Amino acid sequence: MSAATDNVAVTVGVPETMISRMGKIERELFLRILKVTEAGAVAAARWIGYGDRHAADDAAVEAMRRVLAQFDIDGEIVIGEGERDEAPMLYIGEKVGTGKGPKVSIAVDPLEGTNLAAENKFGAAAVMAVAEPGGLLRAPDIYLDKLIVGPEVVRYEQKTGKRTDLDASPEHNLNIVAEALHRRIEDIIVVILERSRHNELIKEVRDTGAKVRLVTDGDLMPGVAAGIRGTNVHVGIGIGAAPEGVLTAAALRTTGGKILSRFVLPAKANRKSDAEIKSEYDRFMPRLLEMGITDIDKLLYTEDLAPGKDVIFSATGVTQSDLFDGVNFFENDGARVRSVVMGSGSGIVRFIDTIYVLDKELTPVRLR
Repeated sequence: MSAATDNVAVTVGVPETMISRMGKIERELFLRILKVTEAGAVAAARWIGYGDRHAADDAAVEAMRRVLAQFDIDGEIVIGEGERDEAPMLYIGEKVGTGKGPKVSIAVDPLEGTNLAAENKFGAAAVMAVAEPGGLLRAPDIYLDKLIVGPEVVRYEQKTGKRTDLDASPEHNLNIVAEALHRRIEDIIVVILERSRHNELIKEVRDTGAKVRLVTDGDLMPGVAAGIRGTNVHVGIGIGAAPEGVLTAAALRTTGGKILSRFVLPAKANRKSDAEIKSEYDRFMPRLLEMGITDIDKLLYTEDLAPGKDVIFSATGVTQSDLFDGVNFFENDGARVRSVVMGSGSGIVRFIDTIYVLDKELTPVRLR
């Protein structure tokens, strides 16, 4: 140390402090799982716009599985493409990795928004979360009623005692969001899945003065975006798939946002007859009990859906979305991909722009 710095106190910077908070899984896998979602996104992007959602999804699944097979992890898929008899790869319960590394639970949505990719629309992404065993809820393939807000709303609730409530009216919840964000309610943007079951909800939200943005498919990435300022998404409301709710919660564990949720049977959500609801309940309940879900009506918070202490979330854009651009291809099979990866232990969020060039002599690295 030079004389000029002999008397200067050594301080630990913010990056060092945050890095020191990483758990074992985050230290070992934080950037590595990015390779999985990037591989899935590039594979799916080859099918953008062809109208074949199954081909796009299959390509993402196969690519992600191939990369996972190379990892020194003892991994188990807890949220995947479905049950073993429904999905040949990345099915629930499938073991992935070499089996030599840390034990991890994995939630994966190889192609969030399969229809969006097939039709080259806004919002498709390859998504994955990793945690210690038991760190991600084994969510059944039913619906989840969701209310998603960002960290400013959470801090406002803690300060004022006012609370968003899954069972309250949109007016109640959106007034709290507007107050927390210091905005007029007319400037709040609410993302809702465009489904007939939401017709009344959409009307109620619009009656408050808030703006509604309807999405035809995929409420996962808008839910993640609600936890990050600058995305122009302030709230996510409505009934969507339960597995996507777990992945959303995994991201919110880092950003500090909140999801309030409750399981809903599809028949009940879509206002079917009592007989159809009872039949569906009898069909699903044994599987729910097997997953450890004894009370289907229990209110579930962020930490219930993603209770792990060492949770990583990664997503890579397939098409343009609220968070990033999609995959761009250029000459000689080069590709550019944009991703976000975040860890709950450290609180680090990285937006990453990656260029893949197979032959640097044939394909120059391009800034734009």
